[in-house]
Amino acid sequence: MLDAKHEWRDGMVSGNGENGYVTAGSPYSDTFIFQNMWFNFPSADPRFIPEELTNQVDDARWNVFHQNDAWNITIADGRKRVRTFFYSYHPGHQLRLNMTTKDDISSYERWTNYETAENGVRYTDSLGTWTRTSFTSREDNVSITSISKSSTNAKINMIISIDDIMSMSGARNSQSEVTAIQYQKQVDSKAEYIAQVVHYPSYPGSELMNGGYGGLTRVIVVNGTKRRILLPDTNETMNVGMHQNPAIEIIDADAVYFITQSARTEDMGEIKAFLEKKEFEMIQMLSTYTNTVAEKYKDNSGCFDYAAALAPHARKHASEFNAVRFVLEGDEEYKDMDNEQLIMAQQAFQTQINHAFIERVYDQGRYAMICCGGSSAPRLCGMWTGEWDPGWRGIYTLDANVNLQVSGMNTGNLQHMPLGYITFFLRNAPDFEANARMAYGMHDALQVSVNSDGDRAMHVEYDNDYPFEYWNAGASWCLLPIYEYWQCYGNQNIPIHENMRIHELQSLLGVQDGGLNDEQFATLIHKGYLDLEKDILLPLLTKQANFWDQICTPEYYTDVNGNACYERGKQSLESGEKYMIIPAYSPENHPIGYNSTITANATMDISAARDGLYMVIALEQAVQRKGYEKAVSKWETILKKLPSYQVDVDGALREWAMKEYMENNNHRHLSHLYPAWPAYETQTDSTLARAALIALKNRNKYNTGDATAGHGWMHKALVTARLKDGDGVVASLLPMMIEDGYYDSFMTDHDTNRRCSTYCTDTLFGTIGAVHEALLFSGTDIIEVLPALPSAWLRGSINGLMSRSRVHVQELAWNLETGHISVLLLAQSEDRDIRLMAGVPWTMVTVDGVKAQPVCKAGERYVSLSLQADADVNIVFSV
Repeated sequence: MLDAKHEWRDGMVSGNGENGYVTAGSPYSDTFIFQNMWFNFPSADPRFIPEELTNQVDDARWNVFHQNDAWNITIADGRKRVRTFFYSYHPGHQLRLNMTTKDDISSYERWTNYETAENGVRYTDSLGTWTRTSFTSREDNVSITSISKSSTNAKINMIISIDDIMSMSGARNSQSEVTAIQYQKQVDSKAEYIAQVVHYPSYPGSELMNGGYGGLTRVIVVNGTKRRILLPDTNETMNVGMHQNPAIEIIDADAVYFITQSARTEDMGEIKAFLEKKEFEMIQMLSTYTNTVAEKYKDNSGCFDYAAALAPHARKHASEFNAVRFVLEGDEEYKDMDNEQLIMAQQAFQTQINHAFIERVYDQGRYAMICCGGSSAPRLCGMWTGEWDPGWRGIYTLDANVNLQVSGMNTGNLQHMPLGYITFFLRNAPDFEANARMAYGMHDALQVSVNSDGDRAMHVEYDNDYPFEYWNAGASWCLLPIYEYWQCYGNQNIPIHENMRIHELQSLLGVQDGGLNDEQFATLIHKGYLDLEKDILLPLLTKQANFWDQICTPEYYTDVNGNACYERGKQSLESGEKYMIIPAYSPENHPIGYNSTITANATMDISAARDGLYMVIALEQAVQRKGYEKAVSKWETILKKLPSYQVDVDGALREWAMKEYMENNNHRHLSHLYPAWPAYETQTDSTLARAALIALKNRNKYNTGDATAGHGWMHKALVTARLKDGDGVVASLLPMMIEDGYYDSFMTDHDTNRRCSTYCTDTLFGTIGAVHEALLFSGTDIIEVLPALPSAWLRGSINGLMSRSRVHVQELAWNLETGHISVLLLAQSEDRDIRLMAGVPWTMVTVDGVKAQPVCKAGERYVSLSLQADADVNIVFSV
């Protein structure tokens, strides 16, 4: 159990990708901490990249080449280390529900209904059984709560209030910043709503200088009364509403409903005027909207109809949640346990994953992915925080965590989450272009930053421990999930979301220098959507390819023997020579004996460059714009000149393709295994796959340092699945499961031991991706079932996965005890020719009941299938 400061982490979560809540507490004093994905607490630090960065790239190359690990970026004021200046995610208003009649309770339970996305509380006291249910609507973008009178018709008597910000977790830890805000609590004279409106600190140069946020809860009472009251003044200095502490008292009601919405604004006016204001556009807007929702769902008697409000939301949510179902047979006696019991049971297992536990994890993870997807990518915390100083500021960490969080998104047949990820990328794309310009002086290129707070995504932390300006793989790494979406679903019309900042993208949404002209851009906006191939993937992949084109200079190269060379003024490479990618950064490692992470020829970069060029070639061939053949030829030429992978003396894939470096395996990051995951090269190159396996074993053997971080284990699970080691997947997932990685809510911490006390979803969401990869691998024309099946998973099914072949795997069931695997495939919208393989030994296969002749070719054994669009094909493997 957590202490009071952190009890919100055991709370149940809800959301629709923009608004949501965490609810926790005790029966008679519960809280709702409301969330909005775009809430950002500003920083006083500057929001720009120092100009010195551009001027020092030549120095960086020269010093890396000469292995001077003491060299560092120096900023104008003489500092060698510049800390982050990202904004911090923060919670909205914390609503407290205090029952005024209290008694001893029994049969207390909380639950989440994954199909309707309702959270519930039920308990019994001397007045009967009380029930409360809540959800965040995908239909109406509000959170709604229903409280009913007791089973014996006892009336509801309660006080609804908003807690002081300084009473919330973390506010006092950041007192110097948090106390710079001003806020007011408001209850209207008729007690129709209770609200909080907040003005952010007015830091010069901040885009939120005149910004703030608000949250409003509309209160509807049935057959009772409500009134505005004043609670004792808490004397919180930030509360400038004459220090008032207004609340709403409800007396003898049959039912109570709350309708809540939160929002952010960049135009709240000057902070000096906030003190005197009594009316706010933000509050009026939220009041009007929540009232519209209340009126929308009135029944014939004029009362709010909770069931009617739930129905359209539940249909939308259920269609997402039920699109994929995962069942792992065995451990049936555990499946009716509550979360706390099941966590204890898993911790007792130690060496194996309890089948009931992994099923619960999968359902909670899928549920939470749906809840925080749609308007953006998931933050480190998904979209939930109850504190004002969340670990790593609750930002988006792009060199590891975000890609882990979305690893199961596309294959998991989620429809809204990819749209949020695309929105997030486009929102940040102008900064990505500025990064390439500032770090390297590049034009028409993208360089993704290691971090983003959602408002900005520029480079930070310029030192030889964290040289984020030289993380080169980011654009390829972060565009791959969008490319994978295209692989799974084909071309799509992507609705223009307000958070895309579409007007900042004019120069980006075009494959030629200069982007779209005004007329073309106006036409694009008028359509109301972006074409996934032509407007998003092709222009953005072209710009990431331009990055690799411009970072590769013939002056720095390796000769035919793999030796690093420099020749000033060299214009082209000779036969057998390869470009060097210099400088480079392989998060967060450095070679032995070289004490800087600013390096060259990071394997992550080589693989990302290769994969990025493959992606842009595929899009050029798909779109076939005028002159595309020339572009394809250009990218193919660069591909041939990229550095070659290198293996160590033991045959392991090296983290740096540099003879001059000594490998360092005492590290948790697996960046050099990019060819296995997220790229696919090891699937078609058995020599590379063996080298990657040895490299993975070396990490397992020699990493004696930090092994607590969940993202390290999830990365390993995904890589291990791609390398077809099912028991290795289990071994990677277990550390978070058998220690303290899971809260009672089945949400997850950043660490196995809660070292940083950070609420973090990369473990929960990454596990979904690992399960998918263990049970199904797919490529453009290949599907392999059970490629990395753990040995203890003898019977189970997963239905509804999408393959990267645009083939829906409607059913995949296996029973190794009776000796069969059954697969039901459906090609989506177009005929497809695929190779179907099984990752466990099999003797015979039937297709629609007819014995098929397997093909044995190049070491592979598979069934060749010609699938017709919208026609089911049933395949059974005998094992």
